Amino acid sequence: MRVRRWVLWSAVVALGLGCGGGRGGDGEGSDAEGASPPAVVGARTAPVTQQRFEETIDAIGTVAPRPGGFAALSAPVPARVARIDVAVGDHVRRGDALVELERAPFDAAARSADAALTAAQHGAERARRLAAEGIVPRKDADQALAELAQAQVNAVIARRNLELATLRAPIGGVVTRLGAVLGQPVDPSQPIVDIADPAALDVVLELPPAQAAGVHRGDSVIVVAGASAGGEPLGAAIVHTVAATVDTATRTVAVRARLTHPRRTLRIGETVFGRIVVAVHPNAVAVPVQALVPDGEQFKVFVVDTAGIAHARVVTVGARTEREAEITHGLAPGEVVVTYGAYGVRDSATIVPVKP
Repeated sequence: MRVRRWVLWSAVVALGLGCGGGRGGDGEGSDAEGASPPAVVGARTAPVTQQRFEETIDAIGTVAPRPGGFAALSAPVPARVARIDVAVGDHVRRGDALVELERAPFDAAARSADAALTAAQHGAERARRLAAEGIVPRKDADQALAELAQAQVNAVIARRNLELATLRAPIGGVVTRLGAVLGQPVDPSQPIVDIADPAALDVVLELPPAQAAGVHRGDSVIVVAGASAGGEPLGAAIVHTVAATVDTATRTVAVRARLTHPRRTLRIGETVFGRIVVAVHPNAVAVPVQALVPDGEQFKVFVVDTAGIAHARVVTVGARTEREAEITHGLAPGEVVVTYGAYGVRDSATIVPVKP
């Protein structure tokens, strides 16, 4: 009597490794001398689907004031701080006084400019009259007119600086930085106070130039708090601008997105994670990324037929996400592929599906 036995030594699911069974009997061996029977592998499978597939790019960035919603004020000329009217975090309205500088130098400069303007006016009138009478050359009159024009410019600047002796908020917003100390000397190169409109904030994401080339105005962005996709959802944004230059310090391109209805109040400088949707493929063929097995410079998957036998097939991979991959060539919707355990499968192996 012929006895045929199959022994399944193990099905290691975690590593996707399978062991083959041997067949014994009354002296009869395998079909071919020295050939091993197909391996039996315990693995998970999933159907190939046809679905909407979003091609995305991930990036980390920060919350930053929107252009026009931020102002940095400094002294118009070297001066000293005489009074400070605000503190960091204060809400201010447009026109509110923020910092007052010592006025004496500004008053003196304005009086001097006015006196110089009066003298220049008299000089220009006298030179014009003498030139008309032929007493002085015409070029002297032209020189006097040029000096008058310069005196007028200086007077306007002096009066404007006198007005700027009190720094006032050019926009409504919140004081985000205050660099003034009472009695401290300040100059035009030193910002004294910053103001930002909390209702006009953008998300600024940083991308390598190659990735930034695929991002365009109007692309949608899913924004979450923190530096990873698992953070607190903040809402959906729209790409507003893609910088035309590369930042010399970070070697990245800034992508500015507008988050119109954030789920909570945003803070300037907080770190955010953005997933930019750069393309949508409405009828893409997709598989779980676990089904992809590197094969040199390509990828292959193991397609399981109706008899439970796995067949290796080279596929062309398009866009990918953390969970799914788009297959542009090599698979059809409805076919079944090995997912978890695919790395341990060999061609023609028998697949024993296991539960997750």
